[in-house]
This record gives sequence, structure tokens and C-alpha cells, in this order.
Amino acid sequence: MIKVVKYPERKDWQEIVKRPVFENASLEKTVRKILEKVKEKGDKAVRKYTKEFDGVKLKKLAVSEKEIMIAGNSLSGELKAAILQAKFNIEKFHQSLLEETKVIETMEGINCWRRSVGIEKIGIYIPGGSAPLFSTVLMLAVPAVIAGCKEIVLCTPPTPLSTSWRGVGGQVHPAILYAANLCGVTKIYKAGGVQAIAAMAYGTESIPKVFKIFGPGNQYVTAAKQLVQKEGVAIDMPAGPSELLVIADDAAVPEFVAADLLSQAEHGPDSQVILLTTSESVSSEILGSINKQVKELPRKEIAKQALSHSKIVLFNTIDEAIEFSNLYAPEHLILACNKADELTEKVVSAGSVFIGNYSPESAGDYASGTNHTLPTNGYAAMYSGVSIDSFVKKITFQQLTKQGLENIGSTVMEMAAAEGLDGHKNAVAVRLKSQ
Repeated sequence: MIKVVKYPERKDWQEIVKRPVFENASLEKTVRKILEKVKEKGDKAVRKYTKEFDGVKLKKLAVSEKEIMIAGNSLSGELKAAILQAKFNIEKFHQSLLEETKVIETMEGINCWRRSVGIEKIGIYIPGGSAPLFSTVLMLAVPAVIAGCKEIVLCTPPTPLSTSWRGVGGQVHPAILYAANLCGVTKIYKAGGVQAIAAMAYGTESIPKVFKIFGPGNQYVTAAKQLVQKEGVAIDMPAGPSELLVIADDAAVPEFVAADLLSQAEHGPDSQVILLTTSESVSSEILGSINKQVKELPRKEIAKQALSHSKIVLFNTIDEAIEFSNLYAPEHLILACNKADELTEKVVSAGSVFIGNYSPESAGDYASGTNHTLPTNGYAAMYSGVSIDSFVKKITFQQLTKQGLENIGSTVMEMAAAEGLDGHKNAVAVRLKSQ
């Protein structure tokens, strides 16, 4: 089920870290066509594609206040309490990331500072298919509100009659509506897939145009986000299928590690999980536990497909495993090994790190407080996960007194003259002459 690679030489590592590739030559062509139709025909095109892809015929795209109220009333007290607890933790962590504005005097009479300003209009895309990700509403809306974003637009696909709640097609999953309302989302729309990305990118009669789009999605949604980015709409990050890498030695609990690997494998058939270990016996025990646990999962067929292109790699030392992990740059990294705390200093490429046997990746997915919107497909080598910083623009300011300009004037004029930009030089000189 899972390929086992024993003690690979370094020259082979580059091949091992490659993600599975699912070819679809027509994907970009299909996505471009939908983007253009929505750009041209607005709501009409969004409704057309919603009927075609989601099997739902809609009169209105906007979710009403009544629908939000009914959704909240339909949830169990236990689930609402869980959502509230997760929101509290996520708020507490992200609030701590706010930066205090500091004024720095670089020279006498020259003050410089930077201020964070919330992006005024942002869009959130929430998948709603086989796994309605209401947790992602928390992960995106909570920091957006803290950052000061004034308009938060959420798009999510309506459910078809065959899978809808309360037996009514064309609804949004109640937990998504409850979380969105709780977190301060300003507008919610029934629109999924490429048509939702297009609507937020270009604007329609109902759905406002936004400045930046956040949220996960399938390969079509990902392609749509990347294409609208080329047209001037910002996106959170390049994203692809979910992934997890675990580094384990004799200190690991095989049953725990197996459960962690399966928790990511069940995301989708294109997900990938990797186990790096220094122990053949631990590897064998984890593999046995995977084979046992996967049979109990409702999404076992999806998990099995993901496991078919996943790997167990044996190394001689933990240091080698860390080096390999940094090359792979996983979305999620679990350190289930001796002295895991000390190893964190050696991690330089990972979206989010989970330390020790009692830090399951699921905690970060839902409620520990950190964000679960993370770079995948090796982008953790150069991208950060979503945070407060993702929702703000950072504007620098400077203020010079007469004395400050005199102190730095000759430096600026000398440099401007050397670059042949006499207008720059004169902007300083004219001020100095007037004093």
C-alpha cells in the first residue's frame, strides 16, 4: 500500500521528494472559459455553473439572515461549544501577532515607522463538498477581523438535494453559516468552484469584487486563483493537496503515528503522507497499525488512494531525516522522536510543526490556535502560512525636521548625483538653500 524506501543515498533524495502529479491538460482551458464567462455575464454565469456542477438551481446567490438563524438553531449545543472554544484559541494566538507601531530615530531629526493597515475587501473560499470545512471559516475570518478588514466576503457551494441538510437542496452547511456569522463575515454567497473565484475577482451584480482571495480548494479552484492573480487580484499562497510528514524513532507511539498519517490521507486521493524513521521495527509497527486503522475509516477508499503514492523512508540518523524533511518542505511536520524540542531549531522548511507524541496535527487543524491554511507542494521552503500579516498592508512613514534634512542632505545628494538623477538631488538642495 505504502512504498518503503530503505536508506537512500543523497543523490536519490530529489527524486523521492517529488509530489504525485495528476495530469489534466484541459484543466487550465476549462478554468479560463469559466472565468471569462463570469467576467462577461456575472450572476447569470454563476447560477449557470452552479446548476451544472452542483446540481442546484438558484434564484438568489446571497444567503439570507433567516437561513443563518435556522442554521444556528439546527446545530447541537456540543458542536457550537466546540466552535466557540476553537474561535477563542485562534483569536488568542492571532491577537498576539499584532505588531506595535514603533517610531525609530535613524538619525537626529529623522523618524521612521511602519503601520499595519487591514486590506479593506477580502474574499474567503470555503469548500463544501464531501467535507464542509467550517474550521477554515474560523482560520480565515478570525484573523481578518483582528487585522481590521472592513468587508469579508465568503463564497461556498450550496449542497445538492442528495447530500443536503434538512432535506432541502440549495442550502449551505449550517456549521459554515454559524461559524461565518459568529466570526463577523459581512456577506455570504452560495457559489462554489471556479465561478466563485471569478465572482470575487471580477465582481458581479450580487458578489462584490475583492482585493485578495483566501481559502483552499480542488485543482480547479487552485488554478482559478493562480490565473486571477495574474490579473491583479492577490491570493493567499500557492496551494495544492494536503500533506503530512512524520519523523519517528523508538520514542514514537506507532498507533499514534498511524492515526496521524491517516488523518491527512483521508483529505483526498491526491494527498500525500510521508514517514521518516530510523527504526525498521517502528516502521513495521506503524505500517501494521495503518492497515488496521484504515479499515475503520468511513473515508477509507480515499485514504487508500492517498496511501498508494505515499512513502516510508528509513534513515541512519534523525539528523538525516531532518535534512530530508527540510528538502521536502512539508505542509505539516510531526516530530515524534527523542528530544523533539531540541530538534525544532533544525527545522527550516515547514508550514506548521507539531512536537511530541501528544501533539496531533488534528489539533492545529481545528482548535489549538495556530492557522491551518498553510503552503503545500514544497512552497513551505519560501512561503509562510496564513496569519495576521496575510490580511494587512504594511505602510512605512518617515518625518524629517529641518535639522534632520541637514544631517542627511549631503548623503542623499551625493547618491542621487552618482545615479544621474539630478531631480532627486534638487528636491533636497532646494530645501537646504531656503533655510
